[in-house]
Amino acid sequence: METIIQTIIETAQNLHWVEALAVFFSTIYVLLAAKGSVWCWVFGNIGCAFWAFASFEFYNLWVDALLQAFYIGMGFWGIYIWLYGGKEKSALPITTLPFQNHVKFFVIGIILTSLFGYFFDHYTPAAATYLDSFTTIFAIVATFLTIKKIVESWLYWIIIDLLYVYIYSKQGALLFALLLIIWTIMAIFGYFKWRSLMKLGIKST
Repeated sequence: METIIQTIIETAQNLHWVEALAVFFSTIYVLLAAKGSVWCWVFGNIGCAFWAFASFEFYNLWVDALLQAFYIGMGFWGIYIWLYGGKEKSALPITTLPFQNHVKFFVIGIILTSLFGYFFDHYTPAAATYLDSFTTIFAIVATFLTIKKIVESWLYWIIIDLLYVYIYSKQGALLFALLLIIWTIMAIFGYFKWRSLMKLGIKST
């Protein structure tokens, strides 16, 4: 335990400024998203730019780097949808999806995970190919659900964040693993917060 704590402290002390900014902006994004604030997308886009560089350059997670680039584009779309995606160009309300929709997402996600995992495992030096592909595909699904303000999106993020805890731990990035644990807790908060906002009918601010 002491060795783990010491490793985290040493990693924090040696943290590259790119990683530090990625952590800061991405954490603000999660917090604001959990509160239902449209400003989350602004901070999210900035954080994703730094995450993309860190994932590719420092940890050899190619798929995750591509995911961050995808997030940036989705971030701009998220701003528009949250502000004008409701009826008559009004702010988008928080809603829910039937269970069968999520079953379809899961089946499609598994198929795409197999295809992406095979490609990156055989044709690139990327690490954690299949698991990284799984989190990438379902993070894309979760992003679309977040943009559409579907309350279950937070359940996806909880699972994804926990898997990233394992990925970063295996790569020796214990500080980021700890960060993902914190984000998991924030995702749990976001789920219950959005359920509360949905019942109250409160929209984006």
